[in-house]
Amino acid sequence: MGTEITIAGRKIGPDHPPYVICELSGNHNGSLERALMLMEEAAKTGCDAIKLQTYTADTITINHDSSEFRIEGGLWDGRNLYELYQEAQTPFEWHEAMFAKARELGVTLFSTPFDESAADLLYDLGSPAFKIASFEVVDLPLIAYVARKGKPMIMSTGLANLAEIEAAVRTARESGCEELVLLHCISSYPAPSDQSNLRTMPHLGEAFGVVSGLSDHTHGTATAVASIALGGSVIEKHFTTARSDGGPDSDFSLEPDEFKRLCEDCRDAWLSLGRVSYNLKSAEEGNAAFRRSLYVVADIPAGAPLTGDNVRSIRPGYGLPPRHMPNILGKTATRDLARGTALAWDMIG
Repeated sequence: MGTEITIAGRKIGPDHPPYVICELSGNHNGSLERALMLMEEAAKTGCDAIKLQTYTADTITINHDSSEFRIEGGLWDGRNLYELYQEAQTPFEWHEAMFAKARELGVTLFSTPFDESAADLLYDLGSPAFKIASFEVVDLPLIAYVARKGKPMIMSTGLANLAEIEAAVRTARESGCEELVLLHCISSYPAPSDQSNLRTMPHLGEAFGVVSGLSDHTHGTATAVASIALGGSVIEKHFTTARSDGGPDSDFSLEPDEFKRLCEDCRDAWLSLGRVSYNLKSAEEGNAAFRRSLYVVADIPAGAPLTGDNVRSIRPGYGLPPRHMPNILGKTATRDLARGTALAWDMIG
């Protein structure tokens, strides 16, 4: 247990490059052919994993038309839950073909189960990890069931308060989960950047002694990249081939070029963190010679005094350090010094 886990041989944690998850969700638009094409395009972006959501409308809700089962406001305003999930579901019978496609592409594939039957299906297909969605983080029996599968778990924490997160983590741990990631998440679709509160993410990791990261529903990539600078180790972001194709989550999904840039920028952000260091860097070595130093800027005959008119602090840096200027003014030249000479101690009487 702790701040490093492994999924399909890939180590994940602060000492390793960010783990970028490409979330397909319902952007397959009801077509297995499109789902497989999305996987092909996702694999080209450089992501570390592709993720599905495994449910049916019947395993996640019931077909009921009361106001309690209807969404008010936001991207899916007016939609009935059952109808929305019927549209967005990735049918169970597609999964075998999608896991086979992942093996063909050489990319890691796992999913979010929303009930026990989904967890069983994914386990039988060899899913190397399980995700718990933010809305399910309060479903402790589901978390316990998934944890008993003995695979790494990633849990989103959107909507949950600290006590609810603590209960979810405790349940996962007590049920056998040894490798756990908590993703800070704003469960709004899309999510506003000014409510992202990214400083919560490192606190989440510290409070529970786990790898932490971000499940990001904002537009663009800035919030996700910023999370890396705060120590985030995992990024989850939705993906589509083109937002104009439509789909339940297309509005806040990234297109292939954008997702590729996300992967590159997150890794560059992680590399840029480095360590605390005040030593000369190898990239700086060629420029060290162009720091300021003391140079003769007008010819000085032997025995003549050094003054502010004939000695100055200029670039490059082959002469005495500028800090010695007060000490050498008024001293005399031990020999003729030509303009452009780097000043050295043996030139000063």
